[in-house]
Amino acid sequence: MRVPRMIAVTLAGIAVLAPAAACSSDDPAPAGNAPVAAGEPSAAPTPTPEPTHPFTGLPGAARRPVLAVKIENTSAGKPQLGLKSADIVYVEQVEAGLTRLMAIFSSKIPAKVGPVRSARISDLHIVPQFGKPAFAYSGAQTKMLPIIAQASLFDVSDSRAPGAYFRQPGRFAPYNLFANTRQLLAKAPGASKAKDIGLTFGDAPEGGVPRKAYTVKYPAARFTFAWSEAAGKWLIWQDGKKDMAAEGGQLGAPTIVVQYTKTERSEFHDKNQSYTPLVHTTGEGNAIVLRDGQAFKARWSREKEEDGTVFTTPDGKPMNFAPGQVWVVLASRKPVIP
Repeated sequence: MRVPRMIAVTLAGIAVLAPAAACSSDDPAPAGNAPVAAGEPSAAPTPTPEPTHPFTGLPGAARRPVLAVKIENTSAGKPQLGLKSADIVYVEQVEAGLTRLMAIFSSKIPAKVGPVRSARISDLHIVPQFGKPAFAYSGAQTKMLPIIAQASLFDVSDSRAPGAYFRQPGRFAPYNLFANTRQLLAKAPGASKAKDIGLTFGDAPEGGVPRKAYTVKYPAARFTFAWSEAAGKWLIWQDGKKDMAAEGGQLGAPTIVVQYTKTERSEFHDKNQSYTPLVHTTGEGNAIVLRDGQAFKARWSREKEEDGTVFTTPDGKPMNFAPGQVWVVLASRKPVIP
């Protein structure tokens, strides 16, 4: 009886070893069952880049409504409040060869902003690229009001949203009008959210020229942008004085774009018969982009007012900006003297 049992055990062992022997041959393993070497780490999945904001190139997936605010830019209205939080700041020539600012807020909106001043015709040619933003201003020439009413914007001026505005103690009129941004946006619940307007951010291209400072002159104003390695931005001087923020510190930005445009007299003028300049921001032209302590030659183009402005290198490649706030200085090689 012992012999049959031994034969049975031996046969069972052969049956178990047979499949193993078949798999140990030199034939490739069946698809999907490739062996993994012991101790070999599996490939890590490629991380998905965090979304960046289209106005600044900084991380942030939130797309908040766009608020455009017209801000005073003479010594009587300084220091301004809220500019440090803007995504984009436009510098525009106005009457008498002076300048005024239009600040674009979306990724970060300060609680208060000002001094808020009157609108200009050039503003209405800039804002359509943002869709239909909320536009805060204080007054406009009477014959310009119908144009504002038809423009691609939500009017949250002091006449349309009076509860959002207040007079700042310690300042004198008309340079003491400020606004609460939350109340401004509450009056424009349909304001467009931030979207791509053509700006690109990333590493600097080749071809930059080291530059310590760059000056832009208007008939009655002068800006100097000086690179600060310590601050990592171009600090701003206006008319020979540091451009300080009401929150503290000197104004400045990682990227300054000097966009050379055609500027001419518009049909509008002030009470002193000084004509309002019309800055043409559609078409194409030359620009100087300041970033990382260097100056880069660039080209700009914008086919329609609904389009954003595209900046490229002279050979047609994207002109990357440094992530962060951008100042767009709308200048002219031959400034119009109103």
